[in-house]
Amino acid sequence: MAFAGVSVCMLFGAAMPAAADDHVVKVTPLGSHDGEFCGRDRALVFEDPNGTRILYDAGRTVAGPDDPRLGKIDVVLVSHMHGDHVGDQRISKTNQGTCGSPDTGVSTLPQSNTVDIAVKHGSKIVTGSEMPAFFAAKLKDAGGDPANSLLVRFGGEREVGGVAITTVPAVHSNGVSPSFLTGPLAEYLAAAGVGASVGPPTGYVLRFSNGLVVYLSGDTGITAEQRLVVKDHYGAGLVVMNIGDTFTTGPKQAAYVINDLVQPKAVIASHANEPATSGGMVQEGTRTALFRDSVTVPVHVPLSGRTMAFNGMASCVSGCN
Repeated sequence: MAFAGVSVCMLFGAAMPAAADDHVVKVTPLGSHDGEFCGRDRALVFEDPNGTRILYDAGRTVAGPDDPRLGKIDVVLVSHMHGDHVGDQRISKTNQGTCGSPDTGVSTLPQSNTVDIAVKHGSKIVTGSEMPAFFAAKLKDAGGDPANSLLVRFGGEREVGGVAITTVPAVHSNGVSPSFLTGPLAEYLAAAGVGASVGPPTGYVLRFSNGLVVYLSGDTGITAEQRLVVKDHYGAGLVVMNIGDTFTTGPKQAAYVINDLVQPKAVIASHANEPATSGGMVQEGTRTALFRDSVTVPVHVPLSGRTMAFNGMASCVSGCN
């Protein structure tokens, strides 16, 4: 599937109403503190114009399967098995602790926030690499249907609820912590100081029914595939880009990915590992501010609970600053 690039304009101040609300993709961040972009925020819900809802990297800031912000969840995507993405712990409710250090004291082990949500909502978990077998076993252990763990590897495509999903390479690590496991294997791995292997981590490319193509970077460094595959083949118009540094691309490296490699029409900052905003405004001197100032396309900040709406050309038509 190859998609043509299109143009977009930047919107500031009051949001413009969507001219055709039934033809936009809605993106709602589910962070730890309402109206802010905080240190552990990862989770985004994408809603296709046809109503299909996709949760990306539930992590620690979704308050479990009963979080009222979730609504219906048809698909859960997991970029990799690190606890801040799959959810080894979670918040009990929003606005606990601080934006820089939210209270995520509810343990989900040896399951995960991802599996708990998928079981309660009957969601499909769509992953690449060797992760599907792991999630199938976890779904079964939790009383869910292991057949709801679906594979889509790099170069392939799976359509779920009218949304085409594929995985693309990410350069990161993807060990499963022994804390997600039980029995002697968990004890042996913990004693050895290593984790189990479920193959390499992934990013995703999603094609929605209104034509919008979105690249979800996952946790990654700079890769050649960001140009050859994400840009040249899929033509991603909107990118969700990790900017946290040390563990992933930093803001300057992420800006290079956006400006020179993927060249999308707009980008949503992600995985900043900092209290990026105060009162909903980006704080100067943060990674988020540096990324915003280094990128040549519109940068949208994912304020928790604030829904952004994008048309097929990756233009934000409501909900963006």
